[in-house]
Amino acid sequence: MSLAVLRSRALAGMAAPPVTVEVHLANGLPAFTIVGLPEAEVKEAKDRVRAALQNARFEFPARRITVNLAPADLPKESGRFDLPIALGILAASEQIPGDDFDGYEFAGELSLSGQLRPVRGALAMTCAMHRADDNESHRRAFILPAANADEAALVSDADILPAASLLDVCAHFSARGAEGRLQRHRATPVSGAPVYPDFSDVKGQLQARRAMEVAAAGCHSILLVGPPGAGKSMLASRFPGILP
Repeated sequence: MSLAVLRSRALAGMAAPPVTVEVHLANGLPAFTIVGLPEAEVKEAKDRVRAALQNARFEFPARRITVNLAPADLPKESGRFDLPIALGILAASEQIPGDDFDGYEFAGELSLSGQLRPVRGALAMTCAMHRADDNESHRRAFILPAANADEAALVSDADILPAASLLDVCAHFSARGAEGRLQRHRATPVSGAPVYPDFSDVKGQLQARRAMEVAAAGCHSILLVGPPGAGKSMLASRFPGILP
């Protein structure tokens, strides 16, 4: 098989539109081309993927490799496509089976040693995948770096399969039985979490609440103006321990 197709997701604010990763191997002079409006981080995947495959003891095919990230008009950024690109090359060169790829989505940045590094937007990608699954006939599992597992598992009922390295993912698809397959991750329950006052307790004051929300979302400072000492006493009563 000289063509492999995998599924991943981009990140556009809080949205995570689907991305189809198509990898094709052709005869001709060795080359590695990534198309589909990739930004600089995605273009650099060529060097990360090549080194990761070689250090994981796979053969990097000396052929003309074309990677298409569809749709072509959607900008692609970050290293989240390293993992699906590497798996697509291995499947297209018949080094691992790729028959089951349609049941999964992939995201993960590769180190040169083949280890998986965390990516941004794991929660947004998982939410988008889960909503898409509700509209389709079958559900997909999400394979992503182990460091993102707890964040992604906040989406209830989502199938999260964390992996530490490229070899772990390859072993999952090469395994004949349950042994060697990735195990579903469940979020670790947090006990004794502090409970803070919430803006839902405040009635009215829409403009002031909006200003506070914008400041908090952008990590900006905000100046509270009022009678001398009023702000400090209010904060001390509402948030014990926040002031020295």
